[in-house]
Amino acid sequence: MTTTIRYADLVDSVAAALQYISYYHPADYIEHLARAYAAEQSPAAKDAIAQILTNSKMCAEGRRPICQDTGIVNVFLKIGMDVRFEGFPGSIEDAVNDGVRRGYLDPDNTLRASVLSDPLFERKNTKDNTPAVIHMSVVPGNTLDVTVAAKGGGSENKSKFIMMNPSDNPVDWVLKTVPTMGAGWCPPGMLGIGVGGTAEKAMLLAKEVLMEPIDMFDLLQRGPSNKLEELRIELYEKVNALGIGAQGLGGLTTVLDVKIATYPTHAASKPVAMIPNCAATRHAHVVLDGSGPAYMDPPSLDLWPDVHWQPDYNKSKKVNLDTLTQTEVASWKPGDTLLLSGKMLTGRDAAHKRIRTCSPRARSCRWTSPTASSTTSARSTRCVTRWSAPPARPRPRAWTSSPR
Repeated sequence: MTTTIRYADLVDSVAAALQYISYYHPADYIEHLARAYAAEQSPAAKDAIAQILTNSKMCAEGRRPICQDTGIVNVFLKIGMDVRFEGFPGSIEDAVNDGVRRGYLDPDNTLRASVLSDPLFERKNTKDNTPAVIHMSVVPGNTLDVTVAAKGGGSENKSKFIMMNPSDNPVDWVLKTVPTMGAGWCPPGMLGIGVGGTAEKAMLLAKEVLMEPIDMFDLLQRGPSNKLEELRIELYEKVNALGIGAQGLGGLTTVLDVKIATYPTHAASKPVAMIPNCAATRHAHVVLDGSGPAYMDPPSLDLWPDVHWQPDYNKSKKVNLDTLTQTEVASWKPGDTLLLSGKMLTGRDAAHKRIRTCSPRARSCRWTSPTASSTTSARSTRCVTRWSAPPARPRPRAWTSSPR
C-alpha cells in the first residue's frame, strides 16, 4: 500500500528532532556514562564525568543545548519504495534543510549556526546551519525512516582514514592513531569504524554506525557471538587501556562503545575509517508512516544518576583572567580545577591568526563585542592601541585543565 509523506510533516519532524537532541542525551549514553562514573578511580576523570552528567541533566530540565557547538546536521533517509511525496515545493533535500532552518532558528531555543557556505575562500556563515549533509537510500517498504544527528566540529575534526594493505591489522592502526587525537574530541564518547568498500564508503560506514544504540555493557555481559563482536570488545578494552580518559584527564573510560560496520571491498584493498563521537552525542531516529509528523517522547529525569557536581573551592585555584601572567599559567598541571573570573576572549583559528597579525605580542587587539563567543570570526576583531575596559566581573566558574 502506498504511503503519502507530506512536506510539512517531514519539515516538522526534522525540526523537532533537532531541538530534541540539542538538550536530551540519548538514554543509552547516560546509562553507560553513569556506569563509567561509578567505576572511575581517577579523581580528575571522575570529576569530569560528574560535570558532564550534571550539565546533561540541567540541559534536559531547562531545555537548553548540551554543548555550545550545536553541530553540523547529518541526516540519513531510508525511503520506502511505496512512498510518495506530496506538497513539496522543491526537492527532498530542500525540505530537510527547511526543517534544519526551522529547528535552529526556533525562538524558544535558538541554536548556534556553524555552517559556512564556502569552505575555501569567504567562509561566510549561512546563519541558519543549512545545508545539512544528507544521505538517501531507497529500500523496500512504505515508510520514511529518518535519522538525524548534530555532529560537533571537535570530534568531526579528529576523523581518520587509511588505505591499508590487506594483511594489515586495523587494531594496530586504531591503537596507534587514537593517542594522536588527544582530547580535542571530548571523550568519553564512541568510536565508529568502517571497513571495506571504497574510501568514501568506509567513511560513510563509520559515520552511520555511530547512530546505533550503545550496547557494550550488554555485550560484555553476554559475551561475543561472532568475530565482529570479538573485535569490538578487543578495541573497547585496548583503547580504554591507553589511559586517555574523560576529557583527557586519565582514568578508566575513554570510550563507552566501539561500533564497526563492514562492506565488501576490492581484493587489493582494505579501506579503514574511524570517526569519534564526543560527550555531546546527539542523534535521533523517527519513522514517518503518513499519519503526520513524528515526535519523540522526552526521557524521564529519573534516568540520570544522583550526581550533583559542585566545584571544590578548597582544592581549586582562583584565576583572575584580567591579571593573569605567564608564570601563573606555567604552574597549572593536568587535573587542576580553575575557578575563572574576569574577561575571556575566545575564537577559532582564523581569529587567532588575525590577532597575531595585529601585534607580535597580540597586545594591540581587542574584540569589538564584550560578549564575544566561540562563534566569533576574524572579522569581529580590529586593531586598537589598548585593551577595552573589562566588563563587570562574573561569578567564578570552574574549569578543569587538560592536556591537548
